[in-house]
Amino acid sequence: MKQVFALLSGLVFGIGLIVSGMADPAKVLNFLDVFGTWDPSLAFVMGGAIAVTAPGFAWLFRSRQTPYFDTTFRVPTRNDLEPKLLTGAAIFGVGWGLGGFCPGPALTALPLAASGTLIFVPFMLGGMWIARHTPDLMSKTKEGPA
Repeated sequence: MKQVFALLSGLVFGIGLIVSGMADPAKVLNFLDVFGTWDPSLAFVMGGAIAVTAPGFAWLFRSRQTPYFDTTFRVPTRNDLEPKLLTGAAIFGVGWGLGGFCPGPALTALPLAASGTLIFVPFMLGGMWIARHTPDLMSKTKEGPA
């Protein structure tokens, strides 16, 4: 049952990305082009997502002690800004601004054969693999010698 709801959630997410235009990199690039062909409609998509998600999470955490298909809610607990997070966020933002894709819309646009996805997705997957297999140099220096 957990996999069925994961599939349905992914389908709803993908349909939402297609309907909102987020799967079209031109939509994102025009949103970021404030001094050119600026298209503010992406702000309404983001605002709508927050307007639905924030009350939904508030209701869920008040009404349930555990999620439906797991033993605990997996909510991030760290609130510090480490160099690794800031570097990753900067790389993500630059990539999003240059290509107009982030991972969800890129995977959604792949079956639609949107321009650029056949180049973007393999590089994105390669970057994910490299990030997963790159040693964390910052945490090793914090631990010090044994």
